[in-house]
Amino acid sequence: MRRCALLLSLLLISLLLLATTPDENSLLAGYSAASSRSEREWEGKFRAIPTQQNLRDYMQRLSARPHHVGSPYDKENTDWIMSKFKQWGLDAHVENFDVLFPTPKVRVVELVEPTKFVAKLQEPALAADPTSNQQAEQLPTYNAYSIDGDVTAPLVYVNYGIPEDYEKLERMGISVKGAIVIARYLHSWRGIKPKVAAEHGAIGCIIYSDPNDDGYFQGDVFPEGAWRPREGVQRGSVMDMPIYPGDPLTPGVGATKDAKRLDLKDVKTITTIPVLPISYGDAQPLLAALRGPVAPDDWRGALGHTYHVGPGPAKVHLKVQSNWDIKTIRDIIVKIPGSTYPDEWVVRGNHYDAWVNGAEDPISGANALMEEARALAELLKQGWKPKRTIIYCVWDGEEPGLLGSTEWAEEHADELRQHAAAYINTDANGRGYLFAQGSHTLEEFLNDVAREIQDPEKNISVWKRGQLKQIANAKSDEERQEIRKRSDVRIGALGSGSDYTVFLDHLGIASMNLGYGGESQGGIYHSIYDDFYWYTHFGDTDFSYGRALAQTVGTAVLRLADADVLPYDFTDFADTIHRYLDELEKLAKDKQEEIRERNTELEEGVFSATADPKQIFVPPPKEDVPPHLNFAPLENARDALTRSAEHYQKAFDKATKNGDLALSPASIQSLNAELLQSERKLTSTEGLPGRPWFQHLIYAPGQYTGYGVKTIPGVREAIEQKKWKEADEQIARAAKALQDEAALISSAAALLEK
Repeated sequence: MRRCALLLSLLLISLLLLATTPDENSLLAGYSAASSRSEREWEGKFRAIPTQQNLRDYMQRLSARPHHVGSPYDKENTDWIMSKFKQWGLDAHVENFDVLFPTPKVRVVELVEPTKFVAKLQEPALAADPTSNQQAEQLPTYNAYSIDGDVTAPLVYVNYGIPEDYEKLERMGISVKGAIVIARYLHSWRGIKPKVAAEHGAIGCIIYSDPNDDGYFQGDVFPEGAWRPREGVQRGSVMDMPIYPGDPLTPGVGATKDAKRLDLKDVKTITTIPVLPISYGDAQPLLAALRGPVAPDDWRGALGHTYHVGPGPAKVHLKVQSNWDIKTIRDIIVKIPGSTYPDEWVVRGNHYDAWVNGAEDPISGANALMEEARALAELLKQGWKPKRTIIYCVWDGEEPGLLGSTEWAEEHADELRQHAAAYINTDANGRGYLFAQGSHTLEEFLNDVAREIQDPEKNISVWKRGQLKQIANAKSDEERQEIRKRSDVRIGALGSGSDYTVFLDHLGIASMNLGYGGESQGGIYHSIYDDFYWYTHFGDTDFSYGRALAQTVGTAVLRLADADVLPYDFTDFADTIHRYLDELEKLAKDKQEEIRERNTELEEGVFSATADPKQIFVPPPKEDVPPHLNFAPLENARDALTRSAEHYQKAFDKATKNGDLALSPASIQSLNAELLQSERKLTSTEGLPGRPWFQHLIYAPGQYTGYGVKTIPGVREAIEQKKWKEADEQIARAAKALQDEAALISSAAALLEK
């Protein structure tokens, strides 16, 4: 029986591998039969080159000391990375930009009533962690781009501090006007929390990491385990990046020495109230001093006391004062010229600056980028020449606000709009499953690359492992069946939060963001404990997934650079637009029903009286039920997009049916020039309402999510914010962009048919 069971298991594994291993003789997207064979040979050679030891060595060197923007070790890392690129024979240079980067000089959080408590605002060195004691070089715990301020006021607990939480406070009759709010991290980007607090009248904001989300409730804390310890603090920027990222003083243009700069008083991306982050050790006395209503069930964290909302009797003093300095950032740029289509660029990036030592964020991605570059240099010595120009970018200044990538791309905006075929980004990397987000014109391409990469632990492709994970996590039988039947695993859409933002959202360049994770735990994000010791004990400890990342992204770079025809796919994109439109129509119906229910509650007096008996409770006004939205323009555009995508696919299949690409070199060049502009068609120079820097009409970070994406954002956010006239206007704008995209795809199909 055991022998039979073993043989059956081996047979099943073999069938699984056969089902997911690419056919060596199949055509790669955008390739002929001959070029597919050659490409696979080069890709095989490439994937054999990266080593785990090199990745370990790079990380140990780069994360040895704190290396935030403007620090001595950040400059040392610049020089060391440059020396490695030149040692490998690559053409590398540094481009400098001068940006606003505030650092703190005064930080105070203290409870002044009903008792006295002064927050430590400091992370202690730990004996087990050899680099945690570099206090003289570490940035203090703070939120960059908080306005200076000195305020004392009653404290109110606002859960995660997102708009829905304030709606619940309103129902409880609690106002934050004139108060200092305390919010816990997660469920939105940190910069949204002081933004929403200020919009509701708060005069200060404190953000803390609750152990329920990021500490002992999740597992053992560092150094015994991976999770955030009692005094651990998450630093981070609170710049209002949903307005625009990059240097606050030079929106839309590169921050060169002679750039015209805004006065500090005119900058719109700095917070309007002071804000500081604290540990859950410092937060506990503040929260324990609150009274008022007991917090709702889903607002309660894991600290050892009852969670009250307030306001009072806790009163807090908050003071923030910063040095508002200009610092030089240094982007490292490597260029490998293309041999056939030198004016078509594939751009690849990862940042190297950190809040402190930054082993996980960002060195676990930067070391993979370096190992990719070394492997490409080895291929060049063996006679390989990319058809397209490849540009490797190691960004400085990502952590404060995507400074390095944004300034470089704004400075080179015209060239990038003309030449860039794709941008591939990585950031922090861990252990587990491949996660992929990006432009859906690259969804099929990413799936094909993932099928080529072997998972280092499971010995199946990372594509199959990811698909099995999605099946296991499916919320319904219908969703599970859809995942099984669909030839491509769906990828997520991109919002913001890393260096792809300027390329996709501002310039309309098809973009991808890749990494591994899901199995390595974490609780040291943006703290002094994100270092080599933590990573080699709790992250990708043997760097096997760092090697997988280098293999994955490097394969994508090679395949994009060497394709005869740019390997965009429009059928997956059209299918995704179908889903987005269904979501929007459902959102509009749900919002109408929500308003009806709220009006009924007001009529029945469901809203609470104010929690403060001295205040007069004024119930919110009833709202008009929203008008019918006309989705017909989007529905027509969706259908046109579907038809053009099918047309293009049939034309391409016919052009390659015999394994040859039946096009002349001149025709291929004309076709690629057309395809290169496909993502640009989805942008508008007018941008999104209230934030013209964000020009993509299909993908953008939400105004109140910060990092999280809003798809077809002009329409979606207008509905969410009950701006019905604006929603109709944005439907027309998004529909025109999709119609323009459909026309371009049809034009490309016609070129193929000629």
